Amino acid sequence: MGVSGAGRGPTAWRVVYIHQANIPCRIVLPYTLLVPLPPILTLVSLAILRAMGAYSSDSGGTMSSQDYTLKRFPWRNKTTPWADLVNHEYKGSGTETDPYVVVWLPDDAENPLTFKPRYKWNITILAAMGTLAVSMGSSMLSAAITAIEEAFPGFNTMLYIMVTGIYVLGFVVGPLLWAPASEIFGRRSMFIITYIPFTAFCAAVCGAKDLNTLLVLRFFAGTFGSSTMTNAGGIIADMFDPKQRGLAMGVYSIMPFLGPTIGPVGGGFLSQAAKWEWVGAVIAAFAGILTIISTILLPETYAPVLLRRRATRLSKHTGLVYRCQHDVAKPLHTKQLFLNQLRVPLVLLFTEPVVLLTSLYLSVVYAILYMEFTAFPIVFQGHRHWSPGISGLAFAGVTVGAFLALAVLMFYINPAYAKAHQKNGYMPPEARLPGAIAGGFLLPMGLFIFAWTCMPVRIHWIAPIISTVPYGAGLVLLFLSVSNYVVDSYLLMAASVLAGGTVMRSILGVVFPLFTADMYTNLGPQWAGTLVAFLALAFAPAPILLYMYGRKLRRMTKIGREADDLGVMIVKMMQAQQAADQHAAHPEVHRSPDEDEEEAIARSIADMDEETALDTMVELVRTETRKTQASQRSGYGEGEKQS
Repeated sequence: MGVSGAGRGPTAWRVVYIHQANIPCRIVLPYTLLVPLPPILTLVSLAILRAMGAYSSDSGGTMSSQDYTLKRFPWRNKTTPWADLVNHEYKGSGTETDPYVVVWLPDDAENPLTFKPRYKWNITILAAMGTLAVSMGSSMLSAAITAIEEAFPGFNTMLYIMVTGIYVLGFVVGPLLWAPASEIFGRRSMFIITYIPFTAFCAAVCGAKDLNTLLVLRFFAGTFGSSTMTNAGGIIADMFDPKQRGLAMGVYSIMPFLGPTIGPVGGGFLSQAAKWEWVGAVIAAFAGILTIISTILLPETYAPVLLRRRATRLSKHTGLVYRCQHDVAKPLHTKQLFLNQLRVPLVLLFTEPVVLLTSLYLSVVYAILYMEFTAFPIVFQGHRHWSPGISGLAFAGVTVGAFLALAVLMFYINPAYAKAHQKNGYMPPEARLPGAIAGGFLLPMGLFIFAWTCMPVRIHWIAPIISTVPYGAGLVLLFLSVSNYVVDSYLLMAASVLAGGTVMRSILGVVFPLFTADMYTNLGPQWAGTLVAFLALAFAPAPILLYMYGRKLRRMTKIGREADDLGVMIVKMMQAQQAADQHAAHPEVHRSPDEDEEEAIARSIADMDEETALDTMVELVRTETRKTQASQRSGYGEGEKQS
């Protein structure tokens, strides 16, 4: 089967001839007419939904004199009756100084944690697909670099490589903006608001008249698309409690690795069969479809935003003062929220040894992945003379390894961890690291084998492809295990820790590919690949060191000590809850006043949502720390007097 094309440069019509069995078939592809279609359809759908009242944040209900129950929409298929909201007994007295504290009702239909499992999984898949589209966009054009060079000749080689890198650079800026914005405006709003320009910029890439325009459009596409990197994980965390979210987070977490590995396959075949512009058109079409579906079906899942809107409705229609429980405990300050999102991740990155080490390791691993997008075409197109489409299939081994690692995590490592957690009541963060230890050695092993089987060409092509299976497995084991370790280590500041790591990761993901082509040309594929493998091997002991000394490293800093004490407090509260249950079964057993106090605290925390419970336990930790410090100072003063 052969393919030939007619026409050069951006034209209104693309004519492609496909010769199959010596029968010429003429297919007309009007890509410049199709390119604007996704954003236009998206904007039309948004206008229709707004006319229907889709974006009413505090009303949108049946505005009768007595019933203000929210109206049902496809993205809000269950609502809580207005009478239940008004008649519920809230804490407080309904005044400015003592407002009613709005919390979820028992079995609240609007609480994302009470959604039916099937509905939760539909939302999870939709959010994961949004992440897949963005991650595919990062690498899909890497297979069309040769075609882009022919379309825009005369530029430095690094600028062509930056077609991929500048998109990833958007991942540095975007999360710092979209993460705090989602806490103010909600997950749904930010998902849709950012996905519309992402679709538009991907579509505009097809009409770029020069390389500079292409680079600018790619940067903005990456910036707006990066919202899914923070929002999608947040949506899943909003719907599943910690015991249930393992598999859902695994499905979402595989997408940032699956997208870059399958992107070159589609990009290679598209640029080979039609033109490189069709790569951008396909991403735009995919994103446009997801935008429309999300606008219609994606619900709001962020509890503080939902409860804040409920409090506003209650205050408006009753004349009393209602406040969301999150705003009572921790008032929302928009400016401070954005400043913290910019400052805190960088402070943690450079002051916490554990955060710095894990972020640096994952950044190097991430950068190596993006180096492969330049190295694979050099090996398979340059030396083995494969076509761009077939060359993209070389990433199949990485994909297979990633799925194997995900299966091991989901069906072996995570269940074993959950079982031990249930038995002991608490597991230290270091219990997350065995998967990372294995991945730390699988990854360089795959890179070493690839380096010495990719050349000379007399070695069968299947050998380097198979070598990428342990590489892909190590990649996923490392990322997911280390990410879980960091989240468990800095529970309340996990979002800021991950944001700082994302910034470093994205910067290295841009820089490393810039020298990859020269390195592989000057050193040759074998020695260049060996150098990369040694770099990965140099970091392999890091998970072992963290497993042995991670707790000591955390306790070297104030933030680390507080995070570690929070873990101890969680154990203490769980043990108090268990003791309370035993006392309820055997009330004749004598208990001390301290045990009664701990039981009361544990029961009150058990009735809170996850975020409020964590905030409460942090305050308990700080109170105990202050008492300990005061006791130590008092003891020191008494010792001085006696001496």
